[in-house]
Amino acid sequence: MDSAGALGEAVVFLDHFHGLRDPRQRGKVVYPLDEVLLLSLLAVLAGAESFVDIARFGVKKLDVLRRFRRFENGTPSHDQLGTIFATLDAEEFQRCFVAWVSTVTGAPRDVIAIDGKTSRRSYSKKEAGDPLHMVSAFAVRQRLVLGQVDVADKSNEITAIPKLLDMLALEGAVVTIDAMGCQRKIAAKIIAKKADYVLALKGNQGTLRDDVELFAIEQKARDFKDATITRHDSADGDHGRIETRRTTVIHDIAWLRERHDWPGLGAVVMVESQREIGNKTESETRFYITSLKDDAVRLAQVVRDHWAIENSLHWVMDMVFRDDDCRIRTDHAPANFTTLRHMAHNLIRRAPGKDSLRLRRKTAAWDDDFLASLIAA
Repeated sequence: MDSAGALGEAVVFLDHFHGLRDPRQRGKVVYPLDEVLLLSLLAVLAGAESFVDIARFGVKKLDVLRRFRRFENGTPSHDQLGTIFATLDAEEFQRCFVAWVSTVTGAPRDVIAIDGKTSRRSYSKKEAGDPLHMVSAFAVRQRLVLGQVDVADKSNEITAIPKLLDMLALEGAVVTIDAMGCQRKIAAKIIAKKADYVLALKGNQGTLRDDVELFAIEQKARDFKDATITRHDSADGDHGRIETRRTTVIHDIAWLRERHDWPGLGAVVMVESQREIGNKTESETRFYITSLKDDAVRLAQVVRDHWAIENSLHWVMDMVFRDDDCRIRTDHAPANFTTLRHMAHNLIRRAPGKDSLRLRRKTAAWDDDFLASLIAA
């Protein structure tokens, strides 16, 4: 490959971060921001978990880096990297990330699960700061992170979720959120963006939750003779665990719309589950509200799809990218490093083949051509 072609391979990816403001003072910049971002992403793809790791990667893999950019002055030290990411505007970086992902996914007609995760060690006892809590949007079918917003703590998810929704193209999607996001303004925003919602319903909605539960219990006692419903039963099990679920969708809810004036309300979903582990049996009943008018087969799948954000994203962040072990704590650095991990996650997911994510990441560390292919595709 000629020099111009090699240097141009990463342009498509980096173009989405071209408008990101460099936090360093004006004047001669020894390490251009696009080179810093490229270095950091490649290093995280290859297993880096800290700025020390990224700096060492830069020293050892300069030839690989120069396939894409000139790196005339080499690569920055870990202290310089820490300073850049601590001062880089996290919200701007997240918006650039969303713009990049949208070129891959478009407006995914998919279940988009929204949930928060805390990075346990991203706090400083010395400064008495809270650990980073990041709310992410995850496209279940494509298994890609669509965007994320950092918040001070879990209680602020109510204000963070609308910001995240504003970033995303949602038309045709179904947005699922746990009980924290069951808010009128959030439901209205989803409807306004031409999407649908399935929202978990718990005590934080007061009389709405009480009215739904009372109505469902009364109708169940009458075998739903006075209600229009669809129903779906399912079961699965492994490792000595057997779980059965009955999903009941109540479709005639004009009375509930009139009483609570909930935006776009189309149905109420009741999921009754029973889990058997050995001689122990646990039962649980969960309620959801939705703008969808689909039957129980479809809504049972949507409810189950929501948990993919736990199994296919949060678990991967902890077990493959060691998120909970990360000790990056200064200013914007924890949020920005999480965005880097999400970028790496998406690229690793898109790599061809059937290898596990863990093996793909190790291969990226061992095989320079494979590593380069992840961002050149």
